[in-house]
Amino acid sequence: MKLLLLGKGGQVGWELQRSLAPLGELVALDFDSTDFHADFSRPEQLAETVLQVRPDVIVNAAAHTAVDKAESEPEFARKLNATSPGVVALAAQQIGALMVHYSTDYVFDGSGRTPWKEDDATGPLSVYGRTKLEGEQLVAKNCARHLILRTSWVYAARGGNFAKTMLRIAKERDRLTVIDDQFGAPTGAELLADVTAHAIRATLQDPAKAGLYHAVAGGETTWHGYARFVIAQAKAAGVELKAGPEAVDPVPTSAFPTPATRPANSRLDTRKLQSTFGLVLPHWQQGVARMLRETL
Repeated sequence: MKLLLLGKGGQVGWELQRSLAPLGELVALDFDSTDFHADFSRPEQLAETVLQVRPDVIVNAAAHTAVDKAESEPEFARKLNATSPGVVALAAQQIGALMVHYSTDYVFDGSGRTPWKEDDATGPLSVYGRTKLEGEQLVAKNCARHLILRTSWVYAARGGNFAKTMLRIAKERDRLTVIDDQFGAPTGAELLADVTAHAIRATLQDPAKAGLYHAVAGGETTWHGYARFVIAQAKAAGVELKAGPEAVDPVPTSAFPTPATRPANSRLDTRKLQSTFGLVLPHWQQGVARMLRETL
């Protein structure tokens, strides 16, 4: 089996290189790859790459993820998040490939307190959310064999992340202020990559499993709860900090105005994913604690 990974340099793409490798021959590309064109700002070249590689499975981890920046460059965000995935999906359909694509909780309006289900009405609040919603719609329309995984609050040990930012600030300041009215589940790129590999194998064996799923870690928290957990773990590990978990003050979203509106409710219901693929998604604290042990 041959697999084509697009967006290998991102947080999820990096972990996918590990999780997909045992499934078959892996061709991993990024926007600056020279062997094949994989620049999502040039959608006209992407179909040619798919037809040249002729993979059995395409995994698209490329996206415009700068949520605030997307507000000032909506056409560029649309090209990366919607137009180009649609082109890849059309090429995947031509060669009979399974296409895996990632979407986001930002396709919802963030209202209520109930975890969102796959068939709930969408209502994105930002350019990022609207372009990601259009992207998943194009993938579903253009490629019959698809897996679309909506996720949220993604982090990885590699590169920058919320936890590292909180620890840096906790070393510099006596107190921190962190938003406490947005709810979600921090989800490791490692977990997402492993779920992807499992879902690919299962869907190739049973094509009826194709479709749209929510994929996040178990449990829920706020950014404030997330920060307190990270700082407590670091202190327990002996890291010298000026601010402890008790010095993390809760503030509303309105205290940190941003160009893009964030959804208050980013909870995603993962029962469909877990029952279809026989998975148990670990609590978010397990993944964050493991990431911290790797990075502290």
